[in-house]
Amino acid sequence: MRIDVSAIKSIFNPKLRPLIGVDISSTAVKMVELVDAGKGAPRVERYAIEYLSKDAVLDGNFSSLESVADTIQRCWKRLGTSTRFVALALPTSAVITKKITLPANLREQDMEFQVESEANQYIPFALEEVNLDFQVIGPAPGSSDDVEVLLAASRKEKVEDRVAAAELAELKPVVMDVEAYAIHAAYELVTKQLPQEGAGQIVALVDVGSSAMKITIMKDDQQLYAREQAFGGTQLTEEIMRAYGVGPEEAESLKRSGTPPDNYEAEILHPFIENLAQEVARALQFFFTSTPHNEVHHIILAGGSVLIAGVAELVAQRTNVNTLLADPFAGMAISPRIRAKQLAADAPCLMVACGLALRKFDQ
Repeated sequence: MRIDVSAIKSIFNPKLRPLIGVDISSTAVKMVELVDAGKGAPRVERYAIEYLSKDAVLDGNFSSLESVADTIQRCWKRLGTSTRFVALALPTSAVITKKITLPANLREQDMEFQVESEANQYIPFALEEVNLDFQVIGPAPGSSDDVEVLLAASRKEKVEDRVAAAELAELKPVVMDVEAYAIHAAYELVTKQLPQEGAGQIVALVDVGSSAMKITIMKDDQQLYAREQAFGGTQLTEEIMRAYGVGPEEAESLKRSGTPPDNYEAEILHPFIENLAQEVARALQFFFTSTPHNEVHHIILAGGSVLIAGVAELVAQRTNVNTLLADPFAGMAISPRIRAKQLAADAPCLMVACGLALRKFDQ
């Protein structure tokens, strides 16, 4: 199969309509479609979640391209849309980003040449092995003659795998973003849930995935701190496998089951939630000891592993910090075809897909 990487517009290319945000995590494919409800305000038109087979995606790498493509296709069919244009994201760990300063008066062609020249210093691979892109952020601090430019690069095979999987599923990839940027775009919607929309307050965004807990601490639009800890939903899966003598597929199914065994909550689920809360408290302590800050005003929980009832309440108890589940759709209009209660329940694991779908509204 021919992989048409030229179909990928740049990482930062805006204004593509219509568009579906597609998040391929290690456990599921999640899709969100937003439409314009008027005056540029987004409305949730559709969303869908389809679970991947065990180990189809490991550490951001596709171990089975066909299996991933099959799941993408099933998810798209479940979505029930005619839109085939999709925005995808690379794992943050697969992308090298660097801010550089360039003269403001450069023509675009000259800027491209300068970016490539600068990239050679920061990228530990030959340039022909990477997909490279850049975006002018704005005037450089302290110099009116220069601009600050964000450079982003990833190994070509990381991009090509995602393009190939989407094309095998008969979809058309038009944006390749970075998970961290997509989450940040959705985070700006989530802050609307906070008093004064979080202005001047320190907010910890805690994303608990299958194998890692990623903590990003923000004040207004500035990142104060970031950390990753080895804790996630896989630990719950492994506990279920040990306790009941089942395989990984059955364990994942039991996690999502409405009728688990009698001793499940007390002996397996509650200890996992307690460990999760302690990991969040530990992350905050690292923040306090390694920065001048000594308080966090809000914790926002995201990711598939925080969908368990009672997680936010226990985290709030263990940290003494106001804690809520991320819901980027809280202030949006919702299509009548979507059950609002179910969307609110699934929202914490839809941050990346929502952030990608928002690319449709880029100015």
